Parts: sequence; C-alpha cells; structure tokens
Amino acid sequence: MAPISPRKLETRKFGKTGLEITRIGLGTWAIGGGGWAFGWGPQADKPSVEAIHRSLESGINWIDTAPVYGTGHAEEVVGGAIAGRSPAPYVFTKVSLLWDSRRRVRSSLKAESIRQEADASRRRLGLDVLDLLQVHWPNPEEDIEEGWRALAGLKDEGKVRHIGVSNFSVEQMERAAAIAPVETLQPPYSLVHPEVQDEILPYAKQHGIGVIVYSPMASGLLGGTMTAERVQAMAPDDWRRKDPEFKGARLQRNLALAALLAEIGKEHHASAGEVAIAWTLRNPAVTAAIVGARSAPQVDGFLHASEVRLTQTEVDRLVSFP
Repeated sequence: MAPISPRKLETRKFGKTGLEITRIGLGTWAIGGGGWAFGWGPQADKPSVEAIHRSLESGINWIDTAPVYGTGHAEEVVGGAIAGRSPAPYVFTKVSLLWDSRRRVRSSLKAESIRQEADASRRRLGLDVLDLLQVHWPNPEEDIEEGWRALAGLKDEGKVRHIGVSNFSVEQMERAAAIAPVETLQPPYSLVHPEVQDEILPYAKQHGIGVIVYSPMASGLLGGTMTAERVQAMAPDDWRRKDPEFKGARLQRNLALAALLAEIGKEHHASAGEVAIAWTLRNPAVTAAIVGARSAPQVDGFLHASEVRLTQTEVDRLVSFP
C-alpha cells in the first residue's frame, strides 16, 4: 500500500490533560475479532494493521483500545502496528473487564486486578507508559472507589499519564472525583443513542472533563452501507445480531435515518457516516469521536467528518426524525 500524505486534521484540547487530539480517533473494538461475547465476527490482522497505518498516515494522532477487545488481541495488533512509528500516536486503553480460558467476560474493579491489567496492557502494546487509562464500565458499582484509587496510584507511579472513565453516570463521576480528578469521559453518543446529552455531557463540560464519544455511527447502523440483508449475513458471533437496534421496526427506522444522513451529506460532499459523526462533534462538550475501522478504505470513508459543519436546519431535521 503506497504511503499517503498526512492531512492537517482539526485538533482540540483534551480537557485538562494537556493533550491536543484530532477530532477523530481510531477505535479498535472490531479489529479484536470474534469468539467472545461482544466480538464483531472474524477479522484478519492484515487489514487491521492497514487500517491503523492508514489512520496515522492520514493525520489521526490517537487510538482507542481495550484489553477485552478480542480478549487481548486488539491491543496486540495495535502494539505491533505502532512499533517504531514516529511520531507515535497517543494510545488510550481501559481496565475492569476480565476473561477466563473460555473467553467468558466478567467485571472487576479490585485494585490488584487493575494493576495486573495495566501491566498486561503495557506489555501487549509495547509501551512503558499508557497515555490514558480508563475504567471501562463502573462494575461492580460498590468497588468504584477502590478501582479509582488504583488508577490514581498508577498515575502517581508514572505508569499512566492520565486517567478517565467510560460509561459512568454523573453520580459515579462525582464519587470518583472525590478521590482524584476525573480527566476524561468516554460515553456512547449517536443519533440512535443521544441520551448522554441531557445530563452527562453538560456535567463534563462544566467540570472541564475531556470527552471522547464512542459509536457515533451506532456500530455501523448510520454509516450508509448497512442493509437488512447485510444484517442477516453477519457472522454468528457478531454481537450486533442480538442488538434490538438491528432488528425489525427499529432497524427499518435506523436505516431510514441513515438515508436522511446521506441526503444531507450530498450538500457537504460527505457520506452518511461522516454526517452522523459530525452531528456528535457539534456538541460543545465533545472533544472528539472514536470511529472504528476494519480496513484502510473504511478509514478513508470517515476522514472528512471533522470538516463537516451542519446547519441548524439540518440539525433540526435530524433531531426531529421520528
């Protein structure tokens, strides 16, 4: 694959971390492959590495991953793909989800478990220090304080530069903030699931918390290429086959919304997916969006999103969609 010239992508200050990140980051959930409860079906490593390289060559300066994605595999792929690259991208990963020999996943926020997870992530990624370590899910909820103290300790020790949370409520963030500042937040946010814009995003903005939203295209529903036939053809171990948003009347509604996104995109020379991503980026609380890709062409298909500026009329059409 021939190298391409990096484009100048818009950046934003990532809360109070001091990092300047591009408004789009590469998500690696899908490249972990299948064989576990929330896998996306089979995925070869070669196109995954090509997607990572294309994103970096295109100017994206950060990657979001997690140990549980492919039960360690996504981090291994990322580590191999970024080894020796200069400049190195920021790498953000997570803790709190563990798996057994049968790849069954469970939650833990125990301090010793978190320390072991962080060390394992550093080995898989080939990094001495993690740029950002996030609590993946606030479960078990009674252990939030213990888990957050462990993350704060890792930061104090220099193993982690910044610490954040994912999928936390306002009340859960306040519990963590009583121990150590919450620097970043990673919530789901899309036209299909806009709920966090009511309380969680305003809270983050008020407290200077950097926000990177995930699934801005609703796991592919709003990308403009999803069809009922494609859903039926998904691999048996693709978690989306079980998601209510990919079934029946809700699927038809979401595909109609994607068609509206494609219509609006024509005015911006943008795809439906790029408009869906741009809709999340217009929220003043949102620093950047995590966009997953399983191949280099998929990366090419969303790079324009941060340049799309939706009019108020277009936003109104989207938010009023039945």
